[in-house]
Amino acid sequence: MFVRTENFRSFIRFYPIISIIIGIHILLFIGVNLFPALLRLTAGINIYISAGEYWRLVTPIFIHEAFPHFLFNSFSLYLFGPALERLLGKFKFIIGYLGAGVVANIATLMLQGPYYSHIGASGSIFGLFGLYVYIIYARRELIDQQNKQIVLTILILSLVMTFVTPRINILGHLFGLVGGAALGPILLTGKRFRRS
Repeated sequence: MFVRTENFRSFIRFYPIISIIIGIHILLFIGVNLFPALLRLTAGINIYISAGEYWRLVTPIFIHEAFPHFLFNSFSLYLFGPALERLLGKFKFIIGYLGAGVVANIATLMLQGPYYSHIGASGSIFGLFGLYVYIIYARRELIDQQNKQIVLTILILSLVMTFVTPRINILGHLFGLVGGAALGPILLTGKRFRRS
């Protein structure tokens, strides 16, 4: 489920949405480092969102300024996204990924101060874990014991890192997780795992 054996072309063919998102990550990572004005225009800055710049609820999901942040989120999507894209289908995967990220960003807007700013796909990545948590506890037939243990172990480690790493949007991570789990019953209705 989480072991990637595809070559570059096969990965793009099997998982086009994840490939596109990672491509956007790459382009925008280069863009914000070459053109700092792009970061100022796309970051989730609460006071600007409150003033009507609602695109900032979505754009931070794709923006990374530091290379380790970009690499960690893109690699997490590469590892944990394919099984969900295959299970949900393209459209529902987009809804789940963006939906969890937007839930995380709305929570950040409502619960952080007006000058709080944030970027990164972490809310959406935690949303994927939220979907897996829903699968583990409500749709057990969709995941085996080994992969369940992998997901729960990585999730626990990620939550620990959330609380010990400086400059992390803790609320974004937590509400991304909640958002993904909440979307699970809607997105997974009637779904069955298609084994290759």
